[in-house]
Amino acid sequence: MARTMKRWEMDGLGRDRLALKQAPVPEPATGEVLVRVAAVSLNYRDRLVIERGMGLPLAFPFTPASDLAGTVEAVGPGAKRFAPGDRVISTFAPGWIEGAPLGNARTPPYRTLGGAYPGVLADYVAFPEDWFVRAPASLDDAQASTLPCAGLTAWFALVEKGRVRAGETVLVEGTGGVALFGLQIARAHGAQVIVVSGSAGKLERARSLGADHAIDRTAEDWVEAVLRITDDHGADQILEIVGGPHLGKAVQAAAIGGQIHQIGVIEGFEVAAPVGPLMLKNLTIQGIGVGHRRALEHLVVAVDRIGLTPVIDARYPAAELPAALDHLDRGAFGKIVVEMT
Repeated sequence: MARTMKRWEMDGLGRDRLALKQAPVPEPATGEVLVRVAAVSLNYRDRLVIERGMGLPLAFPFTPASDLAGTVEAVGPGAKRFAPGDRVISTFAPGWIEGAPLGNARTPPYRTLGGAYPGVLADYVAFPEDWFVRAPASLDDAQASTLPCAGLTAWFALVEKGRVRAGETVLVEGTGGVALFGLQIARAHGAQVIVVSGSAGKLERARSLGADHAIDRTAEDWVEAVLRITDDHGADQILEIVGGPHLGKAVQAAAIGGQIHQIGVIEGFEVAAPVGPLMLKNLTIQGIGVGHRRALEHLVVAVDRIGLTPVIDARYPAAELPAALDHLDRGAFGKIVVEMT
């Protein structure tokens, strides 16, 4: 095995501080596994961490990104969950195995890969074995790398928290990674899906994935369109991916007793909504901070069982990370993946 590897590092905040460097291949310590990274899926959150730090305690030199798929190369003393040759994916929130998130009222959970913990844009990583789950047998490495954050977020919202079922109407905002996973997961459970986007071309592609209705928010009032489509029933579950004052529109479009899964912060971290319909509709607003390891394991089983195929807009070689981030800026249909090998 090589003694050195390539790794993206930052010595400060900002994309101009990113550099692809040589580093020693880490040795797995007690309870750790060494994973040869094959693919890394990028998230909007990675962009925020690279550019602003998001108030996280980053240790420089810092390696960004959280979502990998790869192969176990070696195991450290006492590690028993995996063997060399096993294909694995990372967990976004290390240590959150099941139940309530780690943390408390004063200090909410924030210790995730590519943030408080080192990231995964490297040829190899050595992490505790509990930070991984087995990869789906039905997906290649690039596809599998999209599950730890985007796939799990949609699954955790709709299945773990929302208990989505046949006959419900699910509203999906946008056509990014979480949105398209939400579309496919909802359809697999028999729900009707409405997709809202500002791109007619992306809406057509969403229809090809099974969207029942597609609303161009640049051509009409999308809230009124949802109410028209549902005969004023509204959406039973909403993946609220925009954030900020946009939450108010989700409240208006939600059905009586509906669930709004607050996921995104594209329009800001401070949300706003009309309190009248929020109370009178008896709505539930559920904050979604990705999900725990057990839910990711259940998602992996479901992926293999139902044949869910993640949507990848583009794959970039490791040396072209800046171009991949530029693509993230433009907006992707699905996911953007950096292939390390």
